[in-house]
Amino acid sequence: MAKMTVEDINVSGKRVLVRCDFNVPMKDGKITNDKRIVAALPTIKKLIADGGKVILCSHLGKPKNGPEAKFSLAPVAERLSEYLGKTVVFAADDSVVGEKAKAAVAAMKDGDVVLLENTRFRKEETKNVEEFSRDLASLADCYVDDAFGSCHRAHCSTEGVTKFLSPCVAGYLIGKELSIMGKALENADRPFVAVLGGAKVADKLNVIENLLEKVDTLIIGGGMAFTFLKAQGYEIGKSLLDETKIDYCRDMLEKAKAKGVKILLPVDTVCVSEFPNPIDAPVETVCVDADKIPADMEGCDIGPKSCALFAEAVKSAKTVIWNGPMGVFENPTLAAGTLAVAKAMAESDAVTIIGGGDSAAAVEQMGLGDKMTHISTGGGASLEYLEGKTLPGVNTEPPGRPWGRSGAFARLRGDNTPVRTVDDKRRDEIMRKPIIAGNWKMNKTPAEARALVEALVPLAADAQCDVVVCTPAVDFAAVSEVIRGTNIKLGAQNMHWKESGAYTGELSADMLKACGVEYVILGHSERRQYFGETDTTVNLRVLAAVKAGLTPIICVGEKKEEREAGYTDALVSYQTKIALSGLTADEVRHVVIAYEPVWAIGTGLTATDEQANETIGVIREAVRSVYGDAADDVRIQYGGSMNPKNCKGLMAQPEIDGGLIGGASLRAEDFSKVVHFDA
Repeated sequence: MAKMTVEDINVSGKRVLVRCDFNVPMKDGKITNDKRIVAALPTIKKLIADGGKVILCSHLGKPKNGPEAKFSLAPVAERLSEYLGKTVVFAADDSVVGEKAKAAVAAMKDGDVVLLENTRFRKEETKNVEEFSRDLASLADCYVDDAFGSCHRAHCSTEGVTKFLSPCVAGYLIGKELSIMGKALENADRPFVAVLGGAKVADKLNVIENLLEKVDTLIIGGGMAFTFLKAQGYEIGKSLLDETKIDYCRDMLEKAKAKGVKILLPVDTVCVSEFPNPIDAPVETVCVDADKIPADMEGCDIGPKSCALFAEAVKSAKTVIWNGPMGVFENPTLAAGTLAVAKAMAESDAVTIIGGGDSAAAVEQMGLGDKMTHISTGGGASLEYLEGKTLPGVNTEPPGRPWGRSGAFARLRGDNTPVRTVDDKRRDEIMRKPIIAGNWKMNKTPAEARALVEALVPLAADAQCDVVVCTPAVDFAAVSEVIRGTNIKLGAQNMHWKESGAYTGELSADMLKACGVEYVILGHSERRQYFGETDTTVNLRVLAAVKAGLTPIICVGEKKEEREAGYTDALVSYQTKIALSGLTADEVRHVVIAYEPVWAIGTGLTATDEQANETIGVIREAVRSVYGDAADDVRIQYGGSMNPKNCKGLMAQPEIDGGLIGGASLRAEDFSKVVHFDA
């Protein structure tokens, strides 16, 4: 069913109930990992910027007997206040919707934020009791669900409230989840490979059946594989077995054969005599063929031959979805199979999607999270989505605009409507001054930097564009001295969003300004790839840069496999909207965006002039969908290996306002040709 998003509603002056996923790990009352809080910020900032009165709710943990202090959301309110730069009022009300909560909401002004107490402090929450749903809804005028990790549960705060509030829309997180996973399930680039693991066949019955209708290859590992091996007549020793599902597994093997779907099962397995206790305790293992498991041992991981077999299938795919580890990955001795699949996906050119839960934990634990196209924030929700089930917390809105029908997401859904562009009269009125910025990356000592800009100053003196050199920090002093009084401006290559603190190796916006920096590159693909930057942390940097008076050059772009799979428009639109979230229209007019096709950087490849122009047009429409005509003033560069040979054709395109230049900026003559748009 169609679903509207936060971009489809006007929340100015309205009370907005937002269901978030703040189920964060805690130790001794302290948050040990705040990724879920950070992930919620774009939606929250969007609603604040639009003048809504933002009422946040979430569960935390599993309180058994009503309110328990260790499950209070008070620490979350403190952390949110730090990230938002404003006080988040915590309604310390064990009944969640009692007098304290009502008083906090009644005192709200436009743009204020209140966090309610843990919704599971009310036993009615998980039972979806109508009375609590009605009371929760009574605090608000409309509803936003941005908790993908909980939207498969029909609880009061995810489904019950939608019966009493309208409109009910989705936040950015759910939008991204459904657009990426939906594309993979409905229109995947082939070969399409699914990898399923985990302990029990019963947990994935419907997933297996649904995926057999969609995939080319289904890989089955983990504890669930042993019931399939048993169905083939193998003896499996003490390995996990669901005897009630042997016939089901046999039927699935026959169904796959009839449909021409290849099912890959382990051909060897790593066995132990006793399951490790504790789970990460040292353990002795033997590796045997899958049909030779000793009667007194149990399989706890796939063996090396299976690793190679599964990795080969993954690397040959164009789309891969993975849910469930290959073994007891929590134990280092039994994690090799899970690591092999993760590494194969990381090294693949395919679109790679991790279905949350243990798979996501394993990938993050192994340091490969930034190599994946998408890691779902909801294990149970993604599993039910893979089953083809309707998610209660998502399917709650009368038909409106389909996902992504605004802006560039139309192409993702197969909609052939052309990208909307500014009419000719308006275009004639728009005068965006071109901007060429050089990104020196990790090149040039201060002496070398001085020599380069001394050569560049006379060559670029008559340039009809803004000229920026983004140098390593060690070169700031030497470069600023040479360019003082010229038309060349100084830029940095990154900055932290905090003003100060224990952030070794980082620089703040104020530090950059004190060095004469006017521009700063944020979200560059190399920062995302090698240093784990995310769309959300890029947004934090953008907000800090604008607040300090710096001009951010915000990088967005797609990888080769994402372009080939048809994700380009969806990804650059999403990245753009998240990066700008929390800015006003006037602030947006002064930012610079760089379209940076990752597949073209350092490869010698480049987008055609028309491809670059089209995608930059998509980015502009993403800005327009949120900020209206401010989009016409935003300068958008091409950052995919622009050089003296191709700059003239690229700069002749109507949507391209400049370039973010890499290698060609390290030679004064080459950079001069680019700033003059010479062929």
